[in-house]
Amino acid sequence: MERQKQQKHYTPKEALIKAAAYCAYQERTQQEVRTKLYSYGLEPDDVEELIVRLSQEKLIDEERYAQSYVRGKYGLKKWGRRKITQGLKSKGISDYCIKQGMKEIDLDVYEENLLNLLEKKNATEKEKNPFARRQKLSYFLMSKGYENDLVQDALKKLEN
Repeated sequence: MERQKQQKHYTPKEALIKAAAYCAYQERTQQEVRTKLYSYGLEPDDVEELIVRLSQEKLIDEERYAQSYVRGKYGLKKWGRRKITQGLKSKGISDYCIKQGMKEIDLDVYEENLLNLLEKKNATEKEKNPFARRQKLSYFLMSKGYENDLVQDALKKLEN
């Protein structure tokens, strides 16, 4: 007979210690922490109180989270601004924090990422028809979150 994993209930004091460790491990959004606190079996009032306390102690900082998210996605995954913004919105980050996070993007590096992605994809693209090839490259870059005007400029540079 399989045993159901018993969900442990914590007191607000115990939950604060666990949540602080959870936040110290990596940047978290308020919503991620809220979900975690509810999983500890806390009441809504206790959850909100702990969220405020963790924010005051700078363990939760959505602006810092947005900056970290932007650095990771554009630096490592080479995502474009549209996809990064969409990702942050889906995590419940405010427009102000998103704007602050987007300041982490260096435009020269951003365009360099776009051109590098285009060159790599162009080298592996098997399509021979120039129109279809251009369209496939364009779709690829747009799916990575790059803006249409930048994609078109990059494709023109590639053709010259």
